[in-house]
Amino acid sequence: MGQYSGILLIVIMFVVMYFLMIRPQRKQQQKHQDTLSKLQKGDHVITIGRLHGVVDEINEEDKTVTIDADGVYLVFDLRAIAQVTQKSASAAVAEDVQKPEEAKTEETVEGSDDDVEKNNGRRG
Repeated sequence: MGQYSGILLIVIMFVVMYFLMIRPQRKQQQKHQDTLSKLQKGDHVITIGRLHGVVDEINEEDKTVTIDADGVYLVFDLRAIAQVTQKSASAAVAEDVQKPEEAKTEETVEGSDDDVEKNNGRRG
């Protein structure tokens, strides 16, 4: 019985280590990979060396990105992008185009409020 409790303790330690260390790191890596896959020209980025710049060109074959840092063009490995601070205007427009239903819903709700106010004015 003592043998099995030692093995069980080791197994429990590995399970706890997985949920506390490995799983969150994988989620963070997946999120970073998704961010890099959505990277577009014009996005404001910060590199792992804390250089701030704007994406000028993305080379998918070589996995490199050219960054404009105040007129100085630098080529970095795509993995050197630490975070995207501001999406380009074209990306923001694309997101607005994908969600036109939400805007229509809000307009409809506002129109309903106006109709209610008009009807209340007629009754009073």
